[in-house]
Amino acid sequence: MHELSLCQALIDQVTNIAREHGASRVDRIRLKVGPLAGVEPMLLQQAYPLAATGTLAEDAELVIEPAEIRVQCNLCGAETEARPNRLLCGACGAFQTRLVSGDELLLENLELTIPD
Repeated sequence: MHELSLCQALIDQVTNIAREHGASRVDRIRLKVGPLAGVEPMLLQQAYPLAATGTLAEDAELVIEPAEIRVQCNLCGAETEARPNRLLCGACGAFQTRLVSGDELLLENLELTIPD
């Protein structure tokens, strides 16, 4: 389960950010995960408590928001939504598209407790 190693890397990143800001704890972590990221959000949620134990983020809420799949057409230039198995232009139907979003795993936001 590579989600555990992803959570461990996430906790390292979050802990570093929290320390840079003098935080005493992390309250909420918000991630954006695309369907093409190769990550199963449910497994990420299950692995999180194991990775966070004993860290500043131990009691933090992990919020995972889905990202939509978007492509840009190389023929007509339109940017449209697409499905995982059909990365076609929604405007002209062309298959010559470039993925704009949908494969990301982004740390979008942190909520920290910073003592006075």
